[in-house]
Amino acid sequence: MTVVPVTSAELDSAEVSWFAALCSDDYQFLGQPDGALRSSWDHCSNIVKTAEKQGFRNILCPSSYQVGQDTLSFVAGCAPITSDINMLAAVRCGEMQPIMLARTIATLDHMLNGRLTVNIISSDFPGQIEDSNYRYQRSREVVEILKQAWTQDEINHKGEIYNFSGLTTDPVRPYQTGGPLLYFGGYSPAALELCGEHCDVYLMWPEKVDELAGRMKAVNAVAEKYNRTLDYGLRVHVIVRDTEAEAREYADYIVSKLDDDQGDAIRNRAQDAKSLGVSHQAKNREIADDFGYIEPNLWTGVGRARSGCGAALVGSTDQVLSKLEAYQKMGIRAFILSGYPHMDEAVHFGSRVLPQMKTCSLPHAYGRVPSGVPATPLGNGVRR
Repeated sequence: MTVVPVTSAELDSAEVSWFAALCSDDYQFLGQPDGALRSSWDHCSNIVKTAEKQGFRNILCPSSYQVGQDTLSFVAGCAPITSDINMLAAVRCGEMQPIMLARTIATLDHMLNGRLTVNIISSDFPGQIEDSNYRYQRSREVVEILKQAWTQDEINHKGEIYNFSGLTTDPVRPYQTGGPLLYFGGYSPAALELCGEHCDVYLMWPEKVDELAGRMKAVNAVAEKYNRTLDYGLRVHVIVRDTEAEAREYADYIVSKLDDDQGDAIRNRAQDAKSLGVSHQAKNREIADDFGYIEPNLWTGVGRARSGCGAALVGSTDQVLSKLEAYQKMGIRAFILSGYPHMDEAVHFGSRVLPQMKTCSLPHAYGRVPSGVPATPLGNGVRR
């Protein structure tokens, strides 16, 4: 296997993030709704506070139309109840007028004192099915307008979807110089082109190692055209216990009450249910062994009851840590993790694996703080 060249100076540190289950995606048994785990402000904000206490550096706040809570409102509410953890807000391009979105994100960035990162989403809207190239063109134009609003005194944009001329941007400047880091995932050529030219962290869903390496090489080739380098991230679930046997037993436990029809309904309600990335997650389940594993310690059973990221790292503390270290050696620097139930699994990972990892905050690595603000350490890691 050919690995992707290292893209950042301190590859021995990684941004380790958790997941706030805003989209009704928290279970004791996958596919079995649990009133105590339903998406609510109280429950999901407690996930955020638990992740911060455990030492996670960032937390993904996802976006969905059909279920759960509004992402940006939730992120705003987390500003006064957190102090260290960054918030990775999923933003569906086209949902809000771009200049208004620029102002909203800038305001959130100030509320969080620069602890904001943004995950650019290009999914369809309810009741609409758009061509993939159109959706990524829309996202491209939104990102270009955001960057103008955050860095220039005037917005001038002439595109296929949006046209603005001579619009002033005061007071849209965000707290972070240049604006929040942009995380992005997508597999089509149009997606890779957008990420390589404009975004900062290319996110992937779990696949075999060779498949991940191939995706990293493809987007790296695009970034090189624009004289840019990217960081790389992996969104994956985790089940970590003292022994592999315990972890595998728990994996079987959380799917023990899953009805396949209910699992199909959960997957199909997502706006990205027919995306190229989701189809690759489905392929993983098809090629898995009789126990659902496609590689040692990489289990696809989670994907039976959710769209998007559909596999989990399952194993002992040492096995999961070794798997993450192997990903880091490939060039992956950001990990967005989750588990079921989310608060419990955050503690399992936070107490077993996280203390053994050197962690960082990617916004600080990119210098995304105002001059004069120190990049102070958090927990067991370092910030650059």
